Amino acid sequence: MTAIEFSNLVQNMAQALRPAAMNLTRDSDDAKDLVQETMLKALTNKEKFKAGTNLKAWLYTIMRNTFINNYNKITKRSSNVDSAEYLQYLNTDENYVTYNKGTATFVMGDINKAIELLQEEHRTPFMMYYVGYKYLEIAEKLKIPIGTVKNRIHIARKELKQALKVYRQDT
Repeated sequence: MTAIEFSNLVQNMAQALRPAAMNLTRDSDDAKDLVQETMLKALTNKEKFKAGTNLKAWLYTIMRNTFINNYNKITKRSSNVDSAEYLQYLNTDENYVTYNKGTATFVMGDINKAIELLQEEHRTPFMMYYVGYKYLEIAEKLKIPIGTVKNRIHIARKELKQALKVYRQDT
């Protein structure tokens, strides 16, 4: 196939590619640009086309890849990362710690130990409240006044806060 024959075949396919380009871009001007860029790439890479294969499929592949590449370029350009946010950590004297699942395991172990060290009269209402019981339900189940329930939960929280003060963020 001569270069002129190939060029004519490619140009004749341009009209057939427009609906697909419109489907990809959702804008008529962008669709025209995409078809034009596809034609240019096809003509400059004519040696890569194998005679006897489906020209329309080959052109569609070029068009789809061109669209994806352009989309990725635009996305990368528009997604700026504000490096100032990260630079502030470089010039501070404070130590920043990252936590992972191993850290969470140690923390949960410390929390469970602290809860076990609570007196039974404080631990029971606290754990019932923790799992979702309301004050009134706890009072009824334990057969104690609601004020006592609130007081015991308050004391349990206070003791846990003291026992786990090493984990406080604001100190």
